[in-house]
Amino acid sequence: MTEPHAMTEPHAMTEPYKGILPIAPTIFHENGDLDLDGNRRVMDLMVDQGVDGICILANFSEQFLLTDDERDQVMRLSLEQVAGRVPVIVTCSHFSTRIAAQRAKAAADAGAKMLMMMPPYHGALLKADEQGMIEHFKHVTEACGIPVILQDAPLSGVTMTVPFMVRLAKDVPLVRYFKIEVPGTANKLRALIEAGGSAVAGPFDGEEAITLMADLDAGATGTMTSAMIPDLIKPILTAHAAGDRKTAAAIYAQVLPIINYENRQCGLRSAKAVLREGGVIRSEAVRHPLTPLHPETRKGLIELARELNPLALRWGK
Repeated sequence: MTEPHAMTEPHAMTEPYKGILPIAPTIFHENGDLDLDGNRRVMDLMVDQGVDGICILANFSEQFLLTDDERDQVMRLSLEQVAGRVPVIVTCSHFSTRIAAQRAKAAADAGAKMLMMMPPYHGALLKADEQGMIEHFKHVTEACGIPVILQDAPLSGVTMTVPFMVRLAKDVPLVRYFKIEVPGTANKLRALIEAGGSAVAGPFDGEEAITLMADLDAGATGTMTSAMIPDLIKPILTAHAAGDRKTAAAIYAQVLPIINYENRQCGLRSAKAVLREGGVIRSEAVRHPLTPLHPETRKGLIELARELNPLALRWGK
């Protein structure tokens, strides 16, 4: 395995944030311990992939399998390794407003440029009502003073309507970015952009970009994918933003099979498998009770990746 690449020169990016802001995987040794060097190498890879920002400690980062001390360790080493080359977004979701605010302040103090947060929930039944959610985000933003991207995803079990999200954006102006990944994402993005106007600084999609073209057509200005192939997905956004929908659609058609395979067969394990195959990391281990990819499933993923030859397959060799 090669030594980490020389640090890429920073590229300035200020608000409004847009483009591709992928989720970084959290890297473990085979015994389940944090692989600090592996996590640093992932930061360098992602910068070299040309991403417009990096999101850490998200659901795709196995944040729900980390201790508080490990979260802090990953946050600090990630920000130190990126060293301002691209903005870093830190996920700070928690049902406790107090804990979420503490996490948010720590992230801002360490140099994060934005937070990602789900609405407060715990398990299937503990949820806040709309006023409680507004108060939750108000306390968090008062603690950190940096923008928040609200993650609207089925995992929380919380239904957030477009009128509520617009109210939230207007009552708590730092909540001005929205990651929508629900059934009918394009329709919800379109309605949010129309109703929210200037209060919506950044409409994003997620879910590995499986509905990216429809979402861009609806007005999305960015996407939050995995770290597997952002270098191949970014040209779709660039072409679409330039008004060249035909080129964007053609590129999307080329990468859609692996995006579908990731979304439907592999989930968060896909990026780790490709990064290990490319020598970026030594282990693609996930923490129990998550399980490794079946060998045949992994084989299918790598076959698709090799047809595309993303940077992640070449960076560490």
